Amino acid sequence: MGRYTGPACRLCRREGMKLFLKGARCYMAKCAIDQGHGAPGMHVARRRARKMSEYGTQLREKQRLRRQYGMQEVQFKRFFRESLRREGVTGELLLQMLELRLDNLVYRLGFAASRRAARQFVLHRHIAVNGRLANVPSIVLKAGDVVEVRNQARSRDLATRAIEAATTQQTPAWLGMDKKAFRGEVLSVPTREQIAPIVNEQAVVELYSR
Repeated sequence: MGRYTGPACRLCRREGMKLFLKGARCYMAKCAIDQGHGAPGMHVARRRARKMSEYGTQLREKQRLRRQYGMQEVQFKRFFRESLRREGVTGELLLQMLELRLDNLVYRLGFAASRRAARQFVLHRHIAVNGRLANVPSIVLKAGDVVEVRNQARSRDLATRAIEAATTQQTPAWLGMDKKAFRGEVLSVPTREQIAPIVNEQAVVELYSR
């Protein structure tokens, strides 16, 4: 499956907000959003002069959420269909599934500086789930699952660097973390308040329900 390999800051500029795609750099003064850089493209002013339609607003919300988690459209829509199939509030279920993805958990636990780096960390076989090697970033974990960095020098060294550099990020309350053991546990399924989404997930549901 393809993936976006272009400049991460371009995506933030397009959405007009921080998506936190580059780790510590997003908290620095050199952040493109903090510096006031607008959306990329030579016809930005003309686009902004138009009034955003309801569909356009919903599309932007969906793009922001999809890009925040570093997913392509086909994969993101598959997650939505799964959340639609489950019993509960579709928007909240979608957010929970995205948060419980393995690559996102690796990022939340501080083993990688960004979700993009976390994806690579998983693909390069540095992570184990419940004691077994896991190299699929998109698998969805559940409460009680344990994520740990494999007991290898290279793996531990990379995780140590990320943990030391993560001065602004705190481990969420729904995750347990043992830094010395390089291990984290999913204590519970996060609520919407704990996730604190940067988008209106209901707009995403309405977009796909058209």
